[in-house]
Parts: sequence; C-alpha cells; structure tokens
Amino acid sequence: MNLFLWIFVALIAITMVGSLYMLLKTANKMPIDPEKMKLIKARQAELEAQEAREKNREGR
Repeated sequence: MNLFLWIFVALIAITMVGSLYMLLKTANKMPIDPEKMKLIKARQAELEAQEAREKNREGR
C-alpha cells in the first residue's frame, strides 16, 4: 500500500471514531419521574405474575 492509501484509511477511521464519540456525547438520557417508574415496575410485576399463572396452567 502506498502512503496515500494509508492516509485515506486513517482518515476514515478517525472520522468513524469521532462521529461515534459525538453521538455518545450528544445522546440525551430521558429522566423518568419516580412515580412513573413505580407504575412501570408495578405493571412489569403484574405481567410477570400473569405469565407465571399461564405457564402453570399450561404445565398441567
């Protein structure tokens, strides 16, 4: 490989790493209200209990 090709490969790698870094830094985390988190956890527990009941029913 000649020097031009190595420079081109390095430029592509730097561009990819830089764009991924910028994406990581600009990603906004969505804060969830504690009340909503409680509702989410309750709903999740309810669904898991329902799945367990259905699994027990099918296992007979």
